[in-house]
Amino acid sequence: MRERETDRKSLNRRVLIAGFTTRHVACSAYAAGYQVSTVDHFCDQDLYRYADHCLSFDDLESLPAAIEQMSVRWGGDIFVPTSGAELLQVGIPRYGPALESAATFLDKSQTSRFFLETGVPAPATLPERTYPAMVKPRCGAGGWRNAVLHNDEEWSRWKEDFANPPALWQEIVDGTPASVCCVTDGTRAKAVAVNEQLLRGGEEAAYGFVGSVTPFVHPRLNDMVQLAEKIASASGCIGTIGIDFVVGAELYAIEVNPRFQGTVDTVEMSTGINLFSLHVDACEGRLPEKMPEPRQFAARQILFARDEILVGPDLGMFPFVADVPWPGSLVEKGGAIVSVYGWGQSRRDALLMLDKHISTVQQYIGRTS
Repeated sequence: MRERETDRKSLNRRVLIAGFTTRHVACSAYAAGYQVSTVDHFCDQDLYRYADHCLSFDDLESLPAAIEQMSVRWGGDIFVPTSGAELLQVGIPRYGPALESAATFLDKSQTSRFFLETGVPAPATLPERTYPAMVKPRCGAGGWRNAVLHNDEEWSRWKEDFANPPALWQEIVDGTPASVCCVTDGTRAKAVAVNEQLLRGGEEAAYGFVGSVTPFVHPRLNDMVQLAEKIASASGCIGTIGIDFVVGAELYAIEVNPRFQGTVDTVEMSTGINLFSLHVDACEGRLPEKMPEPRQFAARQILFARDEILVGPDLGMFPFVADVPWPGSLVEKGGAIVSVYGWGQSRRDALLMLDKHISTVQQYIGRTS
């Protein structure tokens, strides 16, 4: 999806990237000139364009052993964890938030306390069974299990559907979901891009993340940037992190993501920067002088299977897709199939192109949402 932009500082430098999905980070690292090895749940076709070595794993319990196997076999100069691997460490220098900082922001209750202690506007925490409320599992990414509950019956159903995880109850706030991508060296931070978040909507998994549009143009843009940099500077994290917001009449901080975010593709497509290079620089104490200016609007949407499908033709023939499954792969109902992109000089143009590309892809993969 991106041309290789070799940086002489990174030539012959090896990076091991590990987590549930790594393609977006591997793509950026490859473009920056790194030799890439990955441990990834999916190991989709296009991951092999960027990674010299890929190792798949079945579930998060098997991830540590897979990372150890890859590190012993292929080594690495840098270890970068993504979703699911934030609290893991191997015998390779870790480029990302320290384990203590990552643990704080992987727990939504601790994140809520951090916002309160830092003086950041955030949704108030509510006692259990206070209705209506936004209910979230304390741990987990993507927003797929977040739900607005109105009564005890819905609460009982939520616990049954998701195996009764420890939950955080919060007041409901109105506005547009958005995020700010930052890089931080542990005490200082600089915003890189502001993104609109696309959520699934509908009755099931309504708050699940399905994509982004970069940049997000809004009257509260400067407020978001300033607040995000304040949060990132106080977080103790290093490298790239994302701060989620809801932006309406009021501005509320929602979460801190102590890792590369799902917005990497649209950030890079919009600004022309290489986020992996900025991540490494931040981990080594260097921050950009200013926030880059967007060059265009970029949009990404993940397509999901409405029913179980068997992937047929090779979707890799399209230049506007990523996370491409292998032909013959079985995708369960509700599972992610492929990412689709659009771009243009306005938000409208980018979304029109995105819709056109989605229509093209849907002709090849059957029922999607």
